[in-house]
Amino acid sequence: MNIKEAKEQIKQAMTAYFSKDEFGNYEIPIEKQRPVFLIGAPGIGKTAIMEQIAQELNVGLVSYSMTHHTRQSALGLPFIVTKTYGGVSFEVSEYTMSEIISTVYEVMEASGVKEGILFLDEINCVSETLAPSMLQFLQYKIFGRHQVPAGWIVVTAGNPPEYNKSVREFDIVTMDRLKKITVEPDFDVWKEYAYKSGIHPAILTYLEIKKDHFYKVETAIDGKRFVTARGWEDLSQMVVLYEKHLMPVDERLTGQYLQCPEIARDFAAYYDLFHKYQSDYQIAEILEGRASAEIKDRARKARFDERLALLGLLIDSVTQDIKGLLETQESLTGLLDILKRVKMQLGRSGAGPGPDTDLLPSLLLKERTLLSQRLEAGRTSHPLSSGQLRSLNRLRALLNQQEALLSQAAVPDFSLLKEDLRQRAGANQKEAALISSRLEQLFLFCEEVFRGGQEMLILVTNLTVNETTASFIGQYGCPKYFEHNKELLFYERNQEILSKLETLEL
Repeated sequence: MNIKEAKEQIKQAMTAYFSKDEFGNYEIPIEKQRPVFLIGAPGIGKTAIMEQIAQELNVGLVSYSMTHHTRQSALGLPFIVTKTYGGVSFEVSEYTMSEIISTVYEVMEASGVKEGILFLDEINCVSETLAPSMLQFLQYKIFGRHQVPAGWIVVTAGNPPEYNKSVREFDIVTMDRLKKITVEPDFDVWKEYAYKSGIHPAILTYLEIKKDHFYKVETAIDGKRFVTARGWEDLSQMVVLYEKHLMPVDERLTGQYLQCPEIARDFAAYYDLFHKYQSDYQIAEILEGRASAEIKDRARKARFDERLALLGLLIDSVTQDIKGLLETQESLTGLLDILKRVKMQLGRSGAGPGPDTDLLPSLLLKERTLLSQRLEAGRTSHPLSSGQLRSLNRLRALLNQQEALLSQAAVPDFSLLKEDLRQRAGANQKEAALISSRLEQLFLFCEEVFRGGQEMLILVTNLTVNETTASFIGQYGCPKYFEHNKELLFYERNQEILSKLETLEL
């Protein structure tokens, strides 16, 4: 199955394992919970989906690679204690708590989460000294004398033997205690993740043309040659930073991440072309409906790969605009929730409609403190994605600005905060209207230039799998999009959610 299907299977298993009966006991006791064994080629996204699952289920996550663990670090160190049996004292061996188990407890203490996922990567590469203990761990979730805390589910992962010489084949007894899920690389599924993660448009359009270069492992005279999803993602991050610092993106860079010389060389050449298209085509003018006849004619006569690159540039430009809008919108929604709580507490305190002396600033300070604590918990136990952490940071910055606004006022009054929020929301709505216009112009350009070609299908498909653009279209609509894709169902669902949000008022 592909990584998206594997994620859903694991998420369903986690939901079942977290289920409790009417007495608050887990319906499947810990010793009967088969650890998931996620097996697939390296760099396919196994670790990434575990982070996503933890975020979506709102539970903690502790990740460990088993390759560097010895018996002592996994099981704990021995020490001597004196025990009495039948009136006779004996010196016996005990063990300190496993580093792995203690980390779980540390995360629970720091974040307050009581349930989570213990993710052990490279489980089939454990050392010889540790291998005999793995059967006991997989069965009873015990390292040494210490058990994984109740509510923490074990998920393991590993690579097939052909990818790693250190792999130890599990015997039937061990495999019979695992819930095995095999994952295969799939570019179309990865593309959804790539849009969400902000993968560079040059990589997306290149792989759209050459999907067989997405994941490749082969044996050559000089050793293994390979390209993985992880390699493309890491390269993307570096390309973005190299562009920011005006440093050259060439074969020397691509070859550091794409361990297949032919593909590294081919992508470097494509990137040069892509960069040239970026400067040649007037992207802003196209999206504002002011594309020149010369640009339209060039796009009309261009080869398919150039057209695809142009589409990638246009979609990326719109996506970046929408991403900024939605991030601001999310922060404003968070601020709205905070101000509602503050207003409610002001009402409970008996404060009237007039000035709110010392109480209002103290309530805002309390909200900012709670927000900071949530941010710290998110960094400690990893239940929040990098995007969620950025969102909370933006919300904290907004709250700081509102506190500053209040401190500069002659008299602190809640209406100042309400009006500030209203102005920000109004500016965001104006920006949404501008983006809607740009999106409409994108469709008009493609209709005129690529009439009858498959570019329109590619455009609609990419806007659909791109979570950012799909979310915007779901909220604000786009007549041209629905004209070319009438069977989309998420629009009605999102409109229902939006109508509920609009009923919320301060």
